[in-house]
Amino acid sequence: MKKITVLGGGTGTFVVLSGIKRLPIDLGVIVTMMDSGGSTGRLRDQLGVLPPGDLRQCLVALSEAPELWRKLFLYRFERGDFKGHNFGNIFLSALEKVSQNYDQVLDTASYVLKTSGMVIPVTFEKTTLCAQYENGKLLKGETYIDENHAEISKIKRTFLEPSVSANPKAITRIKDSNYLIMGPGDLYTSIIPTLLVDGMREAVIHTKAKIIYVMNLMTKSGQTSNYTAQDHIKDLESYLGRKLDHIIINNGKIPEDIIQWYITHNEKPVINDLDKACCNGAVVEKDVVDNVSIVKGRADVLTRSILRHDSQKLADIIRTLINI
Repeated sequence: MKKITVLGGGTGTFVVLSGIKRLPIDLGVIVTMMDSGGSTGRLRDQLGVLPPGDLRQCLVALSEAPELWRKLFLYRFERGDFKGHNFGNIFLSALEKVSQNYDQVLDTASYVLKTSGMVIPVTFEKTTLCAQYENGKLLKGETYIDENHAEISKIKRTFLEPSVSANPKAITRIKDSNYLIMGPGDLYTSIIPTLLVDGMREAVIHTKAKIIYVMNLMTKSGQTSNYTAQDHIKDLESYLGRKLDHIIINNGKIPEDIIQWYITHNEKPVINDLDKACCNGAVVEKDVVDNVSIVKGRADVLTRSILRHDSQKLADIIRTLINI
């Protein structure tokens, strides 16, 4: 059975996992641990716990538990002292406080949610994501980078403060994988952070696993403003230290009203400027748009995108690429 490992966090990773968990594969996900916004950020600051948000999304994506359990772990309180908090985040934070180690936290949560794959934190050490911009600005904290929508200067480099060591299970998983999947997701706050942890870049460079990258549908204001597809790839490969093997990019139609919503947020569809000469024939152009727009909950204070990739469409493409 082929071993497939997804790297990242957030909604994009949730979408990929939700689709491919039905495939006959050995599935795992290495999750970023630098989130500092919303419910996750409050719990991290007030309780001193590891950020639970991205882990929670991956656990739910891989869950085979009854729908009520999945809805419970995604539920966000709309009023009272818990307003804005996600139940799943609180559950994982409480588990951390009563467990001997974080492996026990994940084992317990995986048992409750009946997960169908491995969920591996990229590190167990606490750290802060930092971004240095070409104009000299320095931001510290994933949420500040993620919400820096008015920024027009390009990100020059990102780093972790302090530097942290990779979870040995993450290194082993990469070494033993047949394919690594990255994206979709915010380039500098969901994908690249996993590569900043000590040991991760080297593991990716030396693994024999092929890398599949799912290109974002839209640019991200403050991170990839005006980026074309080649711009995304250039930045990602500079952190990877190697070339991508397969690139999935959308050629489906995005509804005009959704495009207009993004334009009001200084974002737009990613322009496909890829060709076979630049990518060795590894580009897969398909309609991967989910035609159902996302409605944000009233208790969610963060800015969220309203467009997603379609889980099943991605799963069908990935199944072909990995030849199963």
